[in-house]
Order: sequence, then structure tokens, then C-alpha cells
Amino acid sequence: MPRRAPFSKQRRRRPARPREVAALNDATPLRNLSGIPLDELDRRIASATDGVLSYRKPDGHFCFELEADATIPSEYVLMRHYRGEPVAAELERKIAIYLRRIQGAHGGWPLFHNGAFDISASVKAYFALKMIGDDINAPHMERAREAILAYGGAAKSNVFTRILLALYGQVPWAAVPTMPVEIMLLPKWFPFHLDKVSYWARTVMVPLFVLMLKKPLAKNAKKIGIAELFVEPPFEMKTWSFGGAHQKWYWKKFFISLDKVLKFVVPYFPKGPQERAIAKAVAFVDERLNGEDGLGAIFPAMVNALEMYDVLGVPADDPRVVIARKSIEKLLVVKDHEAYCQPCLSPIWDTSLVSHALLEAGSPEAEKAAHVALDWLKPHQILDVKGDWAAARPDVRPGGWAFQYANPHYPDVDDTAVVVMGMDRVKGRVAGTDYDAGIERAREWIHGLQSDDGGWGAFDADNKYYYLNHIPFADHGALLDPPTSDVSARCVSMLAQLGETIETSEVLKRGVDYLIAEQENDGSWFGRWGVNYVYGTWSSMCALNAAGVQHDAPVMRRGVDWLVSIQNPDGGWGEDCDSYKLDYKGYEPAPSVASQTAWAILALQAAGENDHPAVARGVAWLAETQRDEDGLWPEEFFTGGGFPRVFYLRYHGYAKFFPLWAMARYRNLKQGNSPATQFGM
Repeated sequence: MPRRAPFSKQRRRRPARPREVAALNDATPLRNLSGIPLDELDRRIASATDGVLSYRKPDGHFCFELEADATIPSEYVLMRHYRGEPVAAELERKIAIYLRRIQGAHGGWPLFHNGAFDISASVKAYFALKMIGDDINAPHMERAREAILAYGGAAKSNVFTRILLALYGQVPWAAVPTMPVEIMLLPKWFPFHLDKVSYWARTVMVPLFVLMLKKPLAKNAKKIGIAELFVEPPFEMKTWSFGGAHQKWYWKKFFISLDKVLKFVVPYFPKGPQERAIAKAVAFVDERLNGEDGLGAIFPAMVNALEMYDVLGVPADDPRVVIARKSIEKLLVVKDHEAYCQPCLSPIWDTSLVSHALLEAGSPEAEKAAHVALDWLKPHQILDVKGDWAAARPDVRPGGWAFQYANPHYPDVDDTAVVVMGMDRVKGRVAGTDYDAGIERAREWIHGLQSDDGGWGAFDADNKYYYLNHIPFADHGALLDPPTSDVSARCVSMLAQLGETIETSEVLKRGVDYLIAEQENDGSWFGRWGVNYVYGTWSSMCALNAAGVQHDAPVMRRGVDWLVSIQNPDGGWGEDCDSYKLDYKGYEPAPSVASQTAWAILALQAAGENDHPAVARGVAWLAETQRDEDGLWPEEFFTGGGFPRVFYLRYHGYAKFFPLWAMARYRNLKQGNSPATQFGM
């Protein structure tokens, strides 16, 4: 029986060679380069190493900027005015410059660089700019308004945007699906329960339940509204459409009918259970408030927690309110000429990945910096908190790392695996390392978080209640955290690097079987957290190599053939975020970028193809596009995944350390005796 694809949508299979790139490659012959001289490569690796090390924090860790689309900085501005905070004129001026800069040629705002018009991002950006003081008759505002109205107006926005507009009194609460706070009291066997949704949905929804019950109105001292963005007056609309494009019509019909019933009966719910539900929601947030790192350590949950405290009348000087507000401010990136707000911070992820790149670079300074970085990571392991993951695995001891500085209830297996592989690389090589106990606790936790199909989700085990992606609130289609190839591959890589084998470890065998079953017919693998098939293929081929799958095995040859077939004529690789679109046709061609080129090279190297002409061309492309001034690479394109089709990420570090990693490995394999890497990634 075929596996259900992530996000409840089966992916259509694509021929082995994408037609667009095939035609492009047939028309423009690839360069026939044998590579660059190794001494020149050494110089470039040294330059890139210096460039990466220039971003090192004083204590040895790394945390690069993490940029999303216009929604996060727009929501930050609107949050301030919702609460009636003093106007931060200079900060808002800089945010406005940023928002104007990333406006698309189509007049609205995209979800990623050079992406298509997105109605929700555009409505929020327009609203924020108007709140800041931009004249609605300014050319950029006129273009945005025309684009929004042409799409059907602000009424076509997604659920989260409508909730924001309802809080501002711009749409009635009838425009929002009903999510009663009494959900907090539902038993675990009930079809909808918080344990059945992803960590990010959980932390966003719980404080939101209280806001949706209390229905507060923004202070909005400037009395700014966006009535001009509606095709018809929102308070005169009789019906509101609910649901996303991924949802089946029969599920939509069922849940819309259910929503009508709930809207009628919820006002008559008894007050006693309602108060108990509110108290349970507050207790949930209080327990997970997470200090200056915030609820779930993600912006939407942090804002909702702050506004929940506000609506419940918690005083402004209450420590919970103070810390909740401070956590949001720490997400700001303020530069000389512009500013924006990040969705979260990525220090564990960045530091662990950089450590691998530096170990590959191999200079004494790089190795020392990697050791310091890994020492910084060591105390961030979560050993004393059984997080929400324990609902599905109550007998497993904690032992993972989170993505952010602190997020003890929500460690993830992806970060954990990358940290452990870095520690395993240096133990025994560097005097004074003491990572064994942490590695074994992490191994135990990774074993325990394996799902019943052999794969791993990022934060939870067996989070596969696909029907929940059809509720009206899930119009984004990202309510769940099911197993995916990229995350599963990282776990397989870690276990294999630690010495487990298919013959001796049932956990590893099931993970490898999962990856083999998940390979697409064209030879690629889907990538959930990076864009997309290039990322998934890199992750999976590294894992299969580490697990001992022979390089001439069909599963590996199909991966190699696919990567070679999609190489751009200039020698690099690129993939567009549109490869996540609903019809799942597969890889979407895009201009070459440094991070995706590095992933493709690393994948081919994992398959024993370091001497393949495609690898030489890829390394030559990296060498040619490397900047002389800092040894690094430019990259405006988004190559990180948040939620496919909804939310994408630009990791500013990816174009810095992944190319270094790939180039250094190319040199090391050329100079060594092994045809492929001996590490998990």
C-alpha cells in the first residue's frame, strides 16, 4: 500500500528528466571542465573559512539572520498598534523601507524572492504600510491595492489574516472559523486534540482560542482601516468561504456545516467549563513561556501569548507580560537603512551545520573553531524536560536539542542528529572532548521518536492525523508534522555514523527501508524543510551512503542520474519554491544558487561520484561565483522551508557554509583514498 504523502496530498510522479531543463541543456551545452587546480581550491577554501568565521559570536557559536516574507514584519508593526504601544517612528520607518523593497513586480507581496502574488502577505503588508503612514495614493500603494482587488479583495485572505483583521474590526468574527476554547478540555480519544497537531500549531492555537473567545478590539490609536481593500463591504457579506486549495470538497462541505452549528451553539456553552478551559490554556502558555525565547520560540505563538495576557487583564508589569514582550523584540534585525522581524532564531541549527563545514575545511583554526562551537552546543541538550513529544512516547527519556537558544518542550530530531554527528566527528580527535554521554542520550531519544512507518517527523512521532488538515482553520495545510524523507535521512545518517548497521539495528533498517520506499519515480526525494527535491535528495543519499547501501545500487544510481539531469548549463543547481505546488509535478527549474549547488555536489559525493564531470562543473561554478571581498557567496533566493505553499525561509547562513563544505569535501576526496565520504552528512 503506497505511503500517504506529506500534508495529505499524494505527489504525482514525474519523468526521470524534467522537460524544461532537458530542453535547456540540449540547447546550451554544459561546460566541459575538469575542475580547478587544487592549490587554487585551497586558497578559495581558506578565504571562505575566514568569511564564515567572521560571523562567529564571542562565545564561539553562530546565529545567522533568518528571513521570511512580508507577513512577520507587518504583523510586528500591527501588534504594536493593536496594543497601543508608543509609536516607534524610526523603527517603523526602516521596516517600511524593507517592505517597499520586497514588493513584487506584480504589485503585491510574494512568499519568497521573485515569487507569485500572495493575497494574505499583500493585505498585511499594505495594512502595515498604511499604519506606518504611507499615503494610499502613493504609486506603490496603488499598485498593491489594484493587485489585491483584482484577486478578489482582502476577503480572500487566509484564516490567520482574517483573525488579525477581526481583531482590528475590519471583518466580522463570522469571517473566522469557530475554534472554541473548550477544545482544551477534549479527551485524547476525540478526533481533534492538541496532541494530534504539530508543535507549531499547538503553540499558536492555544492562546488564540482565548482571543477568539474574548474578541478584543485593537486600540489602534490612529484609527487606520483598510476598507478600500474589499470588493464588497465585509460586514454586509452573508457567507464567508473557508478552506484551502488542498482540501477536498466533501470535507469542506462537512466542516462548513459544522462551523455553522458551532457558531450557533457556542454562545450557549456553560460558563463553568469555559472558565476551566481558559485556565487550562493559560497554564499551558505559562508552563511553556520559555523566558526571553518565547512560547514555542516562534513569532506567531509569542504574539498570541502576549495578546492573550492582555485580553485577560494581566497587568503590564506582570513578569509573564514583560518577558513575553521582550522575547518578540529579540527577533528584530535593525540595520542602518532598514529593519525587519525574524520568525525565530536558529543558533543550534546554524552552529551545528557550521561545525561540519569547518571540520571539512580542516585548517587548525577551523578545527579549533568547530570544537569551540560543539562545546557551546553541549549544555544546550535538553535532558530534564519531557516535552510535548512525550504524549506519543511517554516512556522515552529526553535527550534532544532544539532549533533555537531555548525551547525545552520542543526539541527536534533534525537538529539533534546534526549536533551528534558533529560531536562524533571530533571525539577521539581532539583532546578534552567529553561528548559520549550526550551522544548516547541523543541516540536513545532518536530511537524513541521513530514513527511506526520507519520514518521520523521533526518534533513528534506518528503525527499523521491527515484528516485534520481539512478543518477550516487548516487552510494552510500545515497542521501536522508527519515523517518526511529529509528528517528521516538525518536520523539514519546519525545512527549509521555512530556504528549501527542494517544487520544489527532494527531501527536503522526500518529507517533505510522508509527512505528507499520514499524515493520518487524520477530518482529524487521530497524535501520538507529545504527546497526541495535537491535538498531531500542530498539528505537521503548521504543517509543511504552512511548506512552502507552500495553506490551501484539502483536507488543510488537513480539519485545520481536525476541530479545530473537537472544541472544547469552554467554548472550550478537551482530549484524554485514552486516545486511545492499542489499538483506535485516535481522539481521546478531555477537559476543556480550556492546552497542548492552545494547540496547537489554533496549528494553526488555521497554516491561515490566526486570524479564525475558534473561535480567538477559544480565546484567550478562555486569558485567563479565566490566573492573576492569576503570569500562568500550572494544568494537572495529562499532555499529553506517553513510550510510548503504557505511560508518559506531564507537562511542567510546557507550560502556561506554549505559551499565551503562542498568545496572542502571535493578537495579532501581528491586527496584521499576513499571514493565517498565516511560521515553521515
